[in-house]
Amino acid sequence: MKIHPLITDTETLAAFCAQLATADYIAVDTEFMRENTYWADLCLIQLASPDEAAAVDPKASGLDLAPMLALLVESDVLKIFHAGGQDIEIIHNMTGKTPSPVFDTQVAAMALGMGEQVSYINLVASFTGANLDKGARFTDWARRPLDKRQLDYAIGDVTHLIELFPKLLGRLKKTGRGDWLDEEMARLTTPENYVNDPSTAWQRIRLPSRKAEALGRLKAIAAWREIEAQRRDLPRGRIVKDETLADLAAHPPADQEALGRVRGLSKTWVTNDMGARLMEALAGAVPLPESEMPERDAGKPRLGSDSVLVADLLKLLLKIRCKEADVAPKLIGKSDHLEALAAGVREGLPLLNGWRYEVFGRDAVALVEGRLSFAVQNGKLRMTEVA
Repeated sequence: MKIHPLITDTETLAAFCAQLATADYIAVDTEFMRENTYWADLCLIQLASPDEAAAVDPKASGLDLAPMLALLVESDVLKIFHAGGQDIEIIHNMTGKTPSPVFDTQVAAMALGMGEQVSYINLVASFTGANLDKGARFTDWARRPLDKRQLDYAIGDVTHLIELFPKLLGRLKKTGRGDWLDEEMARLTTPENYVNDPSTAWQRIRLPSRKAEALGRLKAIAAWREIEAQRRDLPRGRIVKDETLADLAAHPPADQEALGRVRGLSKTWVTNDMGARLMEALAGAVPLPESEMPERDAGKPRLGSDSVLVADLLKLLLKIRCKEADVAPKLIGKSDHLEALAAGVREGLPLLNGWRYEVFGRDAVALVEGRLSFAVQNGKLRMTEVA
């Protein structure tokens, strides 16, 4: 494989992307920093086809990333990622679009029973025998210049990914599980998953109260914080922590001076502009409409004592069936889905559709409805049909 020097000019980038656009598939990875920012600080992009690879420096003066972004979001080339959620989020923030079609090797590994969050190092070692040097993993990618070891490490991520993909795909074809990934890849590339909408920011914050007035205040000040964090490019917690927002929503201060007595806020909030804008947000809050009120227990159905035991049995059944099918449990069903099934829900559960139903859902319904039971035979746990 040809490894190009670090790309720092638009002409070279355009020529490289034109070559990649002719490939059947390409590998994509990014290096970024976001410990001290709201938006990820993109520091490096690595791209590879089966024939060539290069790293692109987005911080290079005068470099226009348009040719690369067009390749990622407009071309029909298959893009290979590993645990690509954050990479896709960065691309979405830059373009308003998500790359498609995509193939995520971590999700594929789950379909092959290799665990729910198999590491890239272990996955590459398992399929290619290569031992990756991860010594540069915690480097400061924003510093310039980047040294040879950093660039070799970064390029290695996509060159090994290119080697890994056909081997993973071959295993999936042998097992007949390629179709299992369609739903997960569709979810991964849904643009709405990457939109940071201030009006829905309150839904990520736990507030025990179900009073419309308190939830309305929470919605207002969570939106205020989201806008402040985006505008100042700071992590949300650097503006105000979640628990402090919840406290302010439940016990709103009478005036800005009272902010100095709120746990989690400093005395400067009494006089600064941030405090004034926070009070404006509180003053403008309205009770949360009935149509937006969250369901109790974050949408989970209430479970009686018997239903809790049934949910536990479903979790055991899931482990058994996933071990037999050699697939990661996370790919089939989440705990809240199992609890919903135990509570009598039958609509809208992914585990009751498609391949998930064949692997687990059919038996899960039979267990809940009393047509399947556990039995111990010769010291081993077995499923037994109930007459």
